[in-house]
Amino acid sequence: MIKTISIKDFVLIDELKVSFDKGLNILTGETGSGKSVIIDAIDLAFGARASKDQIRTGENKALIELYIQISLDFPLDMLEENGIDIDEDNFLIISREITQNATRSRINGVLVSQSFVQALRSQLVDIHSQHESYNYIQPKTHINLLDGYGREEHNELLINYKNVFSEYKSVQKELEIAQLQIQSGTQKIDFLKFQIEEITNSKIQNINEFDELMQERSILLNSEELKTIAYSGYEILYNQDKSLIDVLNSLKNKLIKASEFDENLSKLAEIIDSSSINLKEASNELRDYSENLETSPERLHKVEERIEILDKLKRKYGPELSDILNNLEKFEIELSEISFSDEKIQKLSKRVVELRKETESLSEKLSISRKNLAKTLSSQIQNKLIKLEMPNVKFEISIESAKELSTKGIDDVEFLISPNIGEPLKPLSKIASGGEISRVILAIKTIFAQSDKVNTVIFDEIDTGISGKTSQSVSESLAELGFRQQVLCITHQPIIAAMADKHLYIRKIQDENSTKILIDELNQDERINALASLASGFNNDENSLKFAASLLKQAKAFKSSNDFISESCFS
Repeated sequence: MIKTISIKDFVLIDELKVSFDKGLNILTGETGSGKSVIIDAIDLAFGARASKDQIRTGENKALIELYIQISLDFPLDMLEENGIDIDEDNFLIISREITQNATRSRINGVLVSQSFVQALRSQLVDIHSQHESYNYIQPKTHINLLDGYGREEHNELLINYKNVFSEYKSVQKELEIAQLQIQSGTQKIDFLKFQIEEITNSKIQNINEFDELMQERSILLNSEELKTIAYSGYEILYNQDKSLIDVLNSLKNKLIKASEFDENLSKLAEIIDSSSINLKEASNELRDYSENLETSPERLHKVEERIEILDKLKRKYGPELSDILNNLEKFEIELSEISFSDEKIQKLSKRVVELRKETESLSEKLSISRKNLAKTLSSQIQNKLIKLEMPNVKFEISIESAKELSTKGIDDVEFLISPNIGEPLKPLSKIASGGEISRVILAIKTIFAQSDKVNTVIFDEIDTGISGKTSQSVSESLAELGFRQQVLCITHQPIIAAMADKHLYIRKIQDENSTKILIDELNQDERINALASLASGFNNDENSLKFAASLLKQAKAFKSSNDFISESCFS
């Protein structure tokens, strides 16, 4: 519920604070006095499109602040998710600042986006203006209105349907992705298989195989020279006259003989003997190396072929053999990840069919429930319209099957109306008369008052196009609506204004340099004068004053009557 609105430097308003109460708040004033400016300010605070042209002439910025008390069942998680705290009295301060270059919205001091404020608006206020499309006459909203009229059983069915439909669309999407991946992955799968096969067929022995082959190749290429060097070494050490080993043995014998004179020489003799033994072993190994060294051109050819194979793999998957083996493992994992099995596709396809059947079954049940609701709701709306001086009206809710299932089911819902005898039922959106539109909206709002989440309903000149007799019916319906919700209503009809729980009078003050808008809360005597002015065209004479007093008396009697209390409590 809107408690107050503070406006500063907005359009013609320099500074203004307006308080609203529960029930029916009526705003009156001369044409052009600025009544709609206040409604525009409320609309703007809730995220409507802003313009720097709305800043009061000569000022740099405009500021609008709404003080709102939210209901106990308000979804606080909306606020908590955006870091907005509320006090124990459940108050929100929604502000909108318009500057020359930008606009900013805050809730309890926290900067918020316009989209969030607009989402909040749907929970707090419903504004109906002659200058905008009415949500309630747009066909796309009719299915929501009908579902909103449903009770617990219908709501559970609707929630169940939405959950199953959501799962159906999710599994369907998963199946499509799997099928696309199979199609788009065929070429990649073939390439991965080729890579895996190429590496596997190479039969890499170990990560050092390439280096070992390069060493073997070097030996094979130089085998003759190596044989010569090894054999000549053998001969120098052992296999010729006066070989190095013979010289060492001779020296050893001399040192042993000389050690008879100097024992220290015996140690040298042992060292030389040990060296001679080692050289003997070395000469044997050189001989064996020379005799056993392979000089096969065939083996050299095979080694070079193997080196070429591994070198090619290194260039493609290397640079080292260890990298090739690591890539082989990676390719095998990647292949397993993108190769969807037929079994998985079959399971998804089966689940899609099952969920489709379940969704269709629930949509049919939901459609039956809606058709039952439609009979009751259309009858109530028609009866309410008859009370609003549309005695020959026919109102029906059309439910047709849509082409495809949607989040709302299989139904296309549209409100149809025939205002006059002999006229066929037509879509509500095709109604031309502003008076008829006003009454239809008022009828719907009154019926939906009990189930609506919105606590404040605003009507900007709902009396457009209606007569005095109809005004009485409209005023009574507004009073009934005000019994359940806060209602703000701009009107030019004295009969409607007389029904107010709070009457606010807007006036425009002009001098040579400026224009200002002021607002006053009227007491009983002031209300009589204001109503008389509405009735007489601002020429208050004795008759118009008496008429105004009678309207107030009549309104008071109506709101005290049992009929009003009963209608308000049970409509």
